[in-house]
Amino acid sequence: MKKVCVIGHFAFGKNLLNGQTVKTKIVTEELEKRFTQKQVLKIDTHGGALSLLKAPFQVLKALLTCKNIVILPAHNGLRVFAPLLRFMRCFFKGRKLHYIVIGGWLPEFVSKRKALKKSLMKFDSIFVETSTMKKNLEKAGFLNIQVLLNCKDLTVLQESDLVYTVNPPLKVCTFSRVMREKGIEDAVNAVKAINEKEGKTVYTLDIYGQVDSAQTQWFESLQKKFPDFVKYRGAVSFDKSVEVLKEYFALLFPTHFYTEGIPGTIIDAYAAGVPVISAEWESFSDIVERGVTGEGYPMNDFSALTSLLSRIEENPQEWNEKKKNCIQKAKEYLPSTALQKLAESLDDKAEHDRLGIKGNK
Repeated sequence: MKKVCVIGHFAFGKNLLNGQTVKTKIVTEELEKRFTQKQVLKIDTHGGALSLLKAPFQVLKALLTCKNIVILPAHNGLRVFAPLLRFMRCFFKGRKLHYIVIGGWLPEFVSKRKALKKSLMKFDSIFVETSTMKKNLEKAGFLNIQVLLNCKDLTVLQESDLVYTVNPPLKVCTFSRVMREKGIEDAVNAVKAINEKEGKTVYTLDIYGQVDSAQTQWFESLQKKFPDFVKYRGAVSFDKSVEVLKEYFALLFPTHFYTEGIPGTIIDAYAAGVPVISAEWESFSDIVERGVTGEGYPMNDFSALTSLLSRIEENPQEWNEKKKNCIQKAKEYLPSTALQKLAESLDDKAEHDRLGIKGNK
């Protein structure tokens, strides 16, 4: 019997860079390093609604062949896999169920779905990205919540390789899915407003990331209005993020998603020694330390964003002093560190040692 089955959005054969796919692969690769590839079964949920028809057969295969089942679904997948696993586990002795939450949406989602909530309460462990989520779910009655930091397998920049810029134009970028809800238009308009006010190019803005397939028309229209100091640079492979980002003065993260978890783009920026200018979403303080690794402004407050950019531009040296803090912070989000708690939950001996339980001799 295998140690663990991972049910998630692998999208085998495709080059998808969304947060769900990237995290599923990172978690699985770390488990394979710890337990060997032979001990890890991978089940791909890519394919949308049609793929969910396979779910009962996928769950059966997982329970037949693996002691631990780890799921990383999005909203629709969770509503299918969680009840199925809870029910079908009744016929298999000794199986453990684990759910790794991607993002910060779960507390609100389960508050409206009592049946789903009951199913998840029967899981052995639910891993969330932030202490904010843990507190919210515990208030709702959950007793199986643990914090598992988001992570990326990145090469953290050395201090000697940090790139410092003190004279304009200061290069800033966004590095996320390209869509309205990520605040891309806010970033464009804020940089335009400052440069127009100063009468010169104080900031340049580069936009990275895959364009949301449902918003291509919106982005094409936005691109037509780009001034010379704003450019779309396309998507970047996850293993090239540090190399690309290290050249930038700051990362802009003007998200409109209040329930972001720990965004992978901020981990990328930290590994590259790049401080963050971010909207203050619900779990903002779990990853961005004001004055240390970046600064924040009230979500959806465009005036506050432009004011913050203006203040930072007035003293770029002070901003550059945050770079060393960023690379130190990045080390907390390496898979070998961040996923230790998950590995212990899957490993009977490690879990027993952690809890002080002696096994039978």
